[in-house]
Amino acid sequence: MNKAELVVAVSEKVAGSKKDVENVINAALEEIEKALLAGDEVKISGFGIFAKKARAAREGSNPATHEKITIVASNTVSFKPSKALKEKLN
Repeated sequence: MNKAELVVAVSEKVAGSKKDVENVINAALEEIEKALLAGDEVKISGFGIFAKKARAAREGSNPATHEKITIVASNTVSFKPSKALKEKLN
């Protein structure tokens, strides 16, 4: 499911306009992004936790030449599903 499909599905479920639902989804995603950039976790009860995670620098290899390269340290987002969501998936 992509964002456009999510907007359609939610607008049908809540009987709202697609534009209003899109604005709400965009606002929610912006707030999640803002919290992650500030280093905060975003906990959505019954769904899971989004958190900023640091990746250490590591050594890798170029698959074409097999030359050793250093992969620089970076930040990423991790997601830990809630117990309720894990149970629904299994």
